[in-house]
Amino acid sequence: MEEALVRATIPHEMGKVVGITPQSVAKAAAFTKAFLKNSLQQPERHDLKSMLSHKALILEYSKPKKDPTKRSSKKAKGLNARQKRAMKIFQIKPEHQRYELFLPLHELWKQYVIDLCNGLKPTSSPQFVQQKLLKADFHGAIITVVRSKCPSYVGTTGILVQEFKHIFKIITKEDRLKVIPKRNSVFAVEINGFTSHIYGSKFEQRASERSAKKFKVKGTIDL
Repeated sequence: MEEALVRATIPHEMGKVVGITPQSVAKAAAFTKAFLKNSLQQPERHDLKSMLSHKALILEYSKPKKDPTKRSSKKAKGLNARQKRAMKIFQIKPEHQRYELFLPLHELWKQYVIDLCNGLKPTSSPQFVQQKLLKADFHGAIITVVRSKCPSYVGTTGILVQEFKHIFKIITKEDRLKVIPKRNSVFAVEINGFTSHIYGSKFEQRASERSAKKFKVKGTIDL
C-alpha cells in the first residue's frame, strides 16, 4: 500500500500548485542521462544504461568539512637536542654541585631499589637482585669505578646525578662534578650489603631504553 502511494501519479491540479510540470518518458530519460554525466567524474568509463537497471546508485560523496574553530589535537613539539644544548638544560650550575644537596636523592634511590627488589632481604637471590638492577634507574646511586682502562678514573666515588647514553656524571664528596665514560669501565654499586658490578661497555643505553632491553647472561665480560 505504502509503495503504491509513493509511486502514485501526482494529480494535475496538485502539480500546478507545487509547480511540477509532467514530462514525457523520453524527456525524463534524457534528463537522467545528462544528470548522471554531470555527476560522475569519468562518465565515459561507465555504462549508464546498466547503471540504471534496478540498481542503487550513489551519485556523490563529499567529506564533511573540518570546523576551523576546533583546536588541533596534535601535541606540541618538544625541543630537539641542539636546542636543549643551547639552553644548557642538562648543565648543573657550579653553586649546585654540592654533595650534600644530593644526599636526599640518594636516600630516595635506596628506598626505590628496596621496593624494586621486594625488600632486598639477606635471603634474596643475587641473580634476582642483579636482574632487577640491570633495568633500574641509577640516578641517586653511589657508584665507584673499580676498573678502567684509564687508571685516573679508578677509585672515583660519588652520587650519580645524570646518566646519558655513553657517560655517567657523578658528584664526589669533595663537591666536584666528574664525567666518567661508560665504555672500558666497571662500576660498583653497594646497597644493604649487596654489591653489584656494572660493565659500562654493555650499559651504553639511556635509562629509559635500558628498562625495555633484554640482557643476555654471559660467562665472562671484557672491558
